[in-house]
This record gives sequence, structure tokens and C-alpha cells, in this order.
Amino acid sequence: MIAHGKNIKIFTGNSNPDLAKSIADILGVKVGDSKVSKFSNGETYVDINETVRGADVFIVQTLCEPVNDSLMELLIMLDALKRASAGRITAVIPHYAYARQDRKAKARQPITAKLVADLIHTAGADRVLTMDLHAAQIQGFFDIPVDHLEGAPILAKYFNEMNFNKEELIAVSPDIGGVKRTRKFAERLETPIAIVDKRRPKPNVSEVMSVIGNIEGKKVILVDDMIDTAGSITNAADALMNLGAKEVYACCTHGVLSGPAMERIEKSTLKEVVILDTIPVNEENCSSKIKVLSVANIFAEAIRRIYEDVSVSKIFDESIDKK
Repeated sequence: MIAHGKNIKIFTGNSNPDLAKSIADILGVKVGDSKVSKFSNGETYVDINETVRGADVFIVQTLCEPVNDSLMELLIMLDALKRASAGRITAVIPHYAYARQDRKAKARQPITAKLVADLIHTAGADRVLTMDLHAAQIQGFFDIPVDHLEGAPILAKYFNEMNFNKEELIAVSPDIGGVKRTRKFAERLETPIAIVDKRRPKPNVSEVMSVIGNIEGKKVILVDDMIDTAGSITNAADALMNLGAKEVYACCTHGVLSGPAMERIEKSTLKEVVILDTIPVNEENCSSKIKVLSVANIFAEAIRRIYEDVSVSKIFDESIDKK
């Protein structure tokens, strides 16, 4: 693919090797020869089986379940590559875990998103490439460059290709915090937005209080950055249908889909849930309502731009979704 001074090398841990291979294929390189395993006591160990001296190295490792194992794999791979004299190391983290712990919501709570950022930097990362952080300010937790990709162009392209009547379509944010994200998505579809006002009495539990905006007779698309246990998104869908919505779709960048998520989605009033493959989906346990789109193209393009030392933000100006 490439050609300037340094070699490019793509390595992967065990969290999402299929995505790493797809990215490498698009770039025209092979996934680097490495092995990430465990000792009998559960400790992680890493073997890098090819030279990386002076190379521009990218580690593709999403931080998904088991989250702590995925994180330790990333940290140990970073350390191994740094000690092997890699020229520059970029941690490619499609889904950044612990991002919901980005502030002290009450006394004596940790800010774990900052702790993880410090660990990644200390372990040897020279820069980070990620997508749709739960809170954009997490970029500031790092003392190294962070390239922050957006999933909205991929999701919006999918819904544009469904050829809905724009007059009956509306994008809905499932909470106040997601309004900016939903507005960007809505601009790509040229639709209005509405907002679900909800409260969280405890973690992973939400209650819909009201809906700001007119959704009666509309086809609704709920837009979120992640779906975890799917309680919020399915409750919002039920509330919207009760308030007169015609159909409810949902989309998100990160399909965490933990615990009862699949069962809730399957039984819900949602017509379809569109997610990106930043986190691998267990096909055996997957709801029939879930549609998975690939992020390989946009990550491959970002990696190419980082390697060639050109602007990554121009991806969105030039609309990668045309590819």
C-alpha cells in the first residue's frame, strides 16, 4: 500500500481479530505475527514474532468483554513493542472501555477513564485512534494525540439508503447528553430531532419521563453511542410507540449488548437495531433485529493518513462513506 520511509505493521490482541484482519486487508498488508496467551495462573503474556525496529506499528484492540483481559493485553503488547524499539506505536481502540467513568458523580468515586488513559500512555502508546468516546472530553485525559472518529456517517448512510420518506422521519436522542450526536446524525438525513427526557435511579436502569418534540405518526430513529443492557433503548422505544410513533429503529456505534440485552431487543417494539462492529457480536446469541455494519474502511483510511502524516479530520470533510 504504502510508501514512505518506515514499514507499517498491524498487530492485534484477542478482542477483535476479525476487524484487525479486515483493516489489514484494505491496507494491503498482513496482520503481524504475534501471540497473546495466558499462563496457567491467568497472567497474560505476549510474543512478538517478527522485527518491529523503527516500524510504524498499529495495535488494533477494542476494549470489550472480558474488558480487563482486553485492557491488559493492550498494555502488555504496547510494552513489548516499545521495548522492541518500534518507531511509533498507535493504539487503535475502536471501543474505549471505562469511558462512562469520566467524572466524579458523587463523593469518593474514581475517574477510571483518566486512569486507563494514563496506563495506555505509560505502557508505550505514542498516539491513540478511537471512535465515538462516550464523553468527548476524554481526549483531554491523554498526554498524547488522540484521533477521534465518528460512527454517524456510516449509520446515516445506511438509513439514507433505506429511502424513507423524509417527511415522516425523525431522529431522537434517548437522553439530554446525546443531543449533539443526534443533531449531527439528523443533519446527514435532513430530518428534525426530538429528545427523550429520562432519569437513572441506579446504574443500568432508566425511566422515561417525557419526550421533547413531536413524534406522532413518525418513523423514529433512536441514536446513541452505545447500547449496553438495552434497557434504556427498549424503554424509550416503548414510550415512543405509546406516544404515537409509527415505527421505531435504533442505531449506535458500540453494541456492548451485555446481560439481558439480546432478549430485550428481540421482545421489544424496535423494528431494527443497527450497530457497528467496534465490538464483535456473538452470532449464535444475536437477535434477528440486529444489523451489523463494518468500521474497517474508516479505520483503514485513518491508519493510512496517520502513517502518511496527513490530516485525519479531513476524512469527514471528504466523506469516507462514499467509499
